[in-house]
Amino acid sequence: MKTLDDIDFKDKKALIRVDFNVPLNEKFEVTDATRIVSAKPTIVKIMEDGGSCILMSHLGRPKGVQDEFSMKHIVSKVEDVLGIEVKFVSDCIGAEVEAAAKQLQPGEILLLENLRFHKEEEAGDKEFAKKLSVLGDVYVNDAFGTAHRAHASTTIVAEFFPKLKCFGHLLAQEIESIEKVMQTGEKPVLAVLGGAKVSSKITIIENILDKVDHLIIGGGMTFTFVKAQGGSVGDSICEDDKMELALSILKQAKQKNVQIHLPVDVVAADAFSNDANTKIMDVYQIAEGWQGLDAGPKSLESFKDIVLQSKTILWNGPLGVFEMESFANGTIELGNFIAESTANGAFSLVGGGDSVAAVKEFGFEDKVSYVSTGGGAMLESLEGKTLPGIAAILD
Repeated sequence: MKTLDDIDFKDKKALIRVDFNVPLNEKFEVTDATRIVSAKPTIVKIMEDGGSCILMSHLGRPKGVQDEFSMKHIVSKVEDVLGIEVKFVSDCIGAEVEAAAKQLQPGEILLLENLRFHKEEEAGDKEFAKKLSVLGDVYVNDAFGTAHRAHASTTIVAEFFPKLKCFGHLLAQEIESIEKVMQTGEKPVLAVLGGAKVSSKITIIENILDKVDHLIIGGGMTFTFVKAQGGSVGDSICEDDKMELALSILKQAKQKNVQIHLPVDVVAADAFSNDANTKIMDVYQIAEGWQGLDAGPKSLESFKDIVLQSKTILWNGPLGVFEMESFANGTIELGNFIAESTANGAFSLVGGGDSVAAVKEFGFEDKVSYVSTGGGAMLESLEGKTLPGIAAILD
């Protein structure tokens, strides 16, 4: 795996694909700078080597050129995070951009306009990628969040840097973290999969059954497994058409000697509301008119034992509807267990939109080993797919 440490950036211009697709409020202010902060180590390393940085990213899903999606809105936040002036150019290809790149001195940073203002970016257009490539001497991909897309700036542009291309610190860390879970992690290996639907996690479950020793299934997925085994799930979310699949997963797990752990009790509610009446119910005996919205106390007790004995932990998806305070306890407690196991020496990787949101909301970011920055890319990695943005550097 070729990383920043394999290239001398002195007097070189690094064309860096970053993921600065950050949320903005109505005043166009950045409300969460995590992705910019995550790119900082790569940028600092190149500058310390005596190189300069040309940063390219997309922002949102613009239809052509739209001012609200201009990268100019984030320049001041990038400057705040990096502690250095950032030059901005109002396009990402063309004569003006090439001139700005040419004038860039060692230690300087240039931010390009939104790549997706050109439809050729998402189309993976080779001519567009070539126009980007002339801006730099070295190509660095540090955007894990877009590594599963074969876009011009994430994949195609790498073809124009056969010898001088590498992974940035962030992308290298993402790859190493997933490898630890999927290949090199110390046993026992545990995966915790939550979320609403089995259908969205099928390929992940089938792929990781060969890699893990324990699998905790939580969240709305639970009830498809419970109903498939003859339980009563009341009004809980359930994919009736996936019950055969749930039974098949349980059978595969048994054959592969993987222990699957489902909740034994739930916090049930008489409505999908934070103010609903709640009761603790056996997961196999949820009354009509009631729905399971969080893992119950007995479930958490048994999950704690499994988490604390595991040496490698993947967490993807919450245990309940954590967005509502009444049903957040299971997810918070799971976070506490994983934090304790991590403090005891386990490696823990958190990935996937909802679990990352929960980790941030409840303050676990610094208590787990690694929080992935890429939702879709992380899921496709866990499904065993080769991501085009990663393959392009490995070529």
